[in-house]
Amino acid sequence: MAAMPAGSTTILRLTVNNHPGVMLQICGLFARRAFNLEGILCTAIGRGDTSRIWLTVDATDKLDQIVKQLAKLEDVLVIEERPEAREQVGTMAAMMARID
Repeated sequence: MAAMPAGSTTILRLTVNNHPGVMLQICGLFARRAFNLEGILCTAIGRGDTSRIWLTVDATDKLDQIVKQLAKLEDVLVIEERPEAREQVGTMAAMMARID
C-alpha cells in the first residue's frame, strides 16, 4: 500500500463470510490497536453467505499492519484498498443520514 499524507483517509473494501460475530471481530481488531474507524458500511452480497464491508480509515503508518492482521482473520476473504471510492462512500453515507 502506498504511503499517504497524515490526516488523509482511505477506503478498505472487505469481502467476508456473513455470520454473527464477523463485524465484532473486525471492529475489535481495530479497537485493540487503538485505530479509529471513521465509517462503516456493510451489505450482504450474492445469496447472503458473504458480505461486503467498506471501512473509512485514516491512512497512517499503522494501516499496513492492520491490513496484515485483517488478512489473518478466517472470515475475511478479500481486502482491497480503494481510496478512489471515497466519493461514492460519502454519497452513500449522506443518503443514509437523510433517512435518519
